[in-house]
Amino acid sequence: MPLPDLLPFTGDWLSYEDDLYRTYLTRIVNANLSFNGLPIKCQYRPPSKNKHFGFWHVISEGDIEDDRLPDLRRCERIGWIAYLIADVGTDTEISWWENKRGSNTHVVIWHERENFAVILARRSNFYLLKSAYCVESHRRKAFIREREKFWRDRKG
Repeated sequence: MPLPDLLPFTGDWLSYEDDLYRTYLTRIVNANLSFNGLPIKCQYRPPSKNKHFGFWHVISEGDIEDDRLPDLRRCERIGWIAYLIADVGTDTEISWWENKRGSNTHVVIWHERENFAVILARRSNFYLLKSAYCVESHRRKAFIREREKFWRDRKG
């Protein structure tokens, strides 16, 4: 099954942001997504500009919360997030693995051909959608190494 269509920016940022947020709410927050039998939840607090905290993490980038900037590549791919999560077991171009970031265990779901990744944080009885982004070319090799090591170690 092909990836959902991109949601391109047409020049009116406020309308586009509203369209993105509607897509986020419909296809992600209220879609009853799950991974490995556990539900996926989205972080609402602390809200910013009357929108979920997690929304900003899938459409923008930056290390300082108040200074994050929209990334149009992330924005136009917002519909891909649910697709990657839902089709990780059926679409052979989508792979997943776990990694550690500090004391947190994350799941990376990666569409390798399209270089797009979804990041979930594992919690005790659910996954939290952390981010989604286009993987820069210099990170591809690291992703491949990390994925191969995870599956090699898992096989024992």
